[in-house]
Amino acid sequence: MLVSGMLHGARLLRHVDFPVPEILGPDASLDEVQGLIDRHGLVFVKPVFRGGVGKKGKAGLVGRATDLATALAEKERLYFVEHRHGDIVAKSNGVTFEAGVPAEHEVYFSISDSTRFRAPTMTLTHHGGVDIEELDPSRLAQVPFDALTGLKAFVVANALSDIGAPREIISPLVQQLPKLWDLVHHYGMTTLELNPIRMRPVKDGRLAPVACDFKCAFDRDDHRVGRIDLPAEIFAADTSGFEREVNALRTHQGQSDVFVVNPGGTILAPTFGGGANSLVTQLLDDAAIISSDFGGNPPYEKMKEVAAICYRHWLAQTNVLFIVGGKSNNTDIYETFRAMGDALREHFSAHGASPLYVVVARGGPNLVRGMGALAETCDSLGIPYRQFGFDSAMSEVVLYARDVDDWMKGGGRAQIASRLGLKAAA
Repeated sequence: MLVSGMLHGARLLRHVDFPVPEILGPDASLDEVQGLIDRHGLVFVKPVFRGGVGKKGKAGLVGRATDLATALAEKERLYFVEHRHGDIVAKSNGVTFEAGVPAEHEVYFSISDSTRFRAPTMTLTHHGGVDIEELDPSRLAQVPFDALTGLKAFVVANALSDIGAPREIISPLVQQLPKLWDLVHHYGMTTLELNPIRMRPVKDGRLAPVACDFKCAFDRDDHRVGRIDLPAEIFAADTSGFEREVNALRTHQGQSDVFVVNPGGTILAPTFGGGANSLVTQLLDDAAIISSDFGGNPPYEKMKEVAAICYRHWLAQTNVLFIVGGKSNNTDIYETFRAMGDALREHFSAHGASPLYVVVARGGPNLVRGMGALAETCDSLGIPYRQFGFDSAMSEVVLYARDVDDWMKGGGRAQIASRLGLKAAA
């Protein structure tokens, strides 16, 4: 659940009274846009993407305007623009008009959970407006803090002093930045990034921080997300129907995290555990159809429904059904395997048989019973299978699944189809 941009970011920041520029949304009238230009002299026109999509500025997707004609021309250019960043392709649906903020200093600020420090960590620099990866480490402060006591003013002050920040920006930032921990903590966020925060001159020569870009991620299992009044559709980034179906099954018990890696892949790999998912997705490469984590001890009914959705969308093109995970601590292998086997049996009954090879690699409670139930299903359906226990190296099992996929492409699929009486499919 990602949010980027100031259209919704400004609403969130106002919950903690953090300063934001004046902003108009996609439905702004001509008179409202002209009034914004008259008051501030400069406006930025930015596309609105669902979900978090970065590097818009480097891609030339931020327009500048000092008159109405230019602002409308930029609106026309960016309203439905398509943006590609890495593997993410997103299409805009609207623009925002944001008041320009004159400033000499720009600041980068973020809060995230750090695997290095095992604590929430503040990242801060007075060299903002750029990719922080490009900065010298001496210009960047990364400071862990106690989640129970929160981000205190002295933590911000010490960090700014350590990196040699100009004196005139320290006091305003010390007053405002601690508010952002309240936003993260009270509304179920996992990360928050403001880049840049522009230090706008105000009365008596003082400076005031103004957030000019926003990005955050929410933990959708955290009930505190419900405290905010953002529309649900902003969290529905450009996902497929399959992803939406599976993610709709999220409950307090059992993960249902899934992402389509390659719609043209040939290995369907329902995976249990985040670590296993990372390894499997990397080693399967383009052969993988989905990246998933279905762990967390899902009950039989939920696992059966998740499996049924996977089969309905992908089984027709699948060569290898690769059920894989690490050695579980609490997931009942018998329940999950029985559910997946029953869903497979019902799919064959409703939609017809499909040439398929099943590879299983798992460990955990009731493993033998679970493998026995799945083996019985495969035998009754007449499809070949191979099972590996917890003492098998996962990387070698993944490579085995790839070898089976190659064999299927080289004639194995036709052999299985013939054995199942599917000569047309062969």
